[in-house]
Amino acid sequence: MQTKSILALLVSTVFFLMFAISACDSQGPAEKAGEKIDQAVESAKESVEDAGDTLTGEGTAEKIGENIDEAAEKAKDAVDPDKE
Repeated sequence: MQTKSILALLVSTVFFLMFAISACDSQGPAEKAGEKIDQAVESAKESVEDAGDTLTGEGTAEKIGENIDEAAEKAKDAVDPDKE
């Protein structure tokens, strides 16, 4: 008799957990809105970082310019290795 009660409790617990897990998969309107807010905040953060790079001169053009300067310096050293 006690074994049947334990088995019934176990089966009902498994069904409850299956129902609870399946209910967690669906997104409500609040969760969808929260995800949109998170995406908007991330986008705004990236925009601010890009604007900061532009203001400080650390954008793509600045990096390309630094690479050109380094290549010119290496070429100059290769032509005249005695000067440093």
